[in-house]
Amino acid sequence: MKLLNKVAFVTGAGQGMGRAIVRHFAEQGAKVVAADINLDAARQSIEGLGDKALAVSCNVADSDSVATAMAAVHAHFGSLDILVNNAGIGSIDAFAQTPDENWQRVIGVNLTGPFYCSREAVKLMLAAATPGVIINISSTSALTGEGPSHYCAAKAGVMGLTRSMARELAGNGIRVNTIVPGPTNTPMMADIPQDWMQSMLNAIPLGRMGETDEIARVAAFLASDDAAFITGQNLAVNGGMAFI
Repeated sequence: MKLLNKVAFVTGAGQGMGRAIVRHFAEQGAKVVAADINLDAARQSIEGLGDKALAVSCNVADSDSVATAMAAVHAHFGSLDILVNNAGIGSIDAFAQTPDENWQRVIGVNLTGPFYCSREAVKLMLAAATPGVIINISSTSALTGEGPSHYCAAKAGVMGLTRSMARELAGNGIRVNTIVPGPTNTPMMADIPQDWMQSMLNAIPLGRMGETDEIARVAAFLASDDAAFITGQNLAVNGGMAFI
């Protein structure tokens, strides 16, 4: 029970890695908040978890939506200990044909979203004067450049955001780290062309995609006291596809 009675807010919790993180954190004793733009999907993620779980609607690319969701968490649980910035989207666009709206949407969810959520979470953590943990989810694409430009740029930006936050917030007892997954068996991967998928699999020394539970276990480690002396780090969970 690494996370006993900790309150954890997980974005993009309606499916994939987010759902796996919510379920695993609950197994480790946490009170979990499943946040997703699809409230019904968030509710499905907490089925059977009882009164130690809450589902909230949250559009991470909208600062007002984020503030409202965080206020609901504070009203329900009274505190916030852990934030996992997992929400993400992709779009298959060739660089020269990338529409403005696709660039803005992908950057908005994948980079601005972690900023908005972290800003509100840090306000709650500082007000309570208690240690906290923020975990950002990046991607191996940020290292290899394999993927659409907006996605790679956003995920690389997440790493820079982590480093800046970690330095500034360490004195307040708030740790900030990034998980850098490789190709992982999630619904988002279903939209990737088969030849592109095979190319990625060929580049993974361990010879397979990751599973969402494997990401969830790493997130639980970083959120726990087992990682008490780890901050500002990018932890690759990618089967050896790229090294940091």
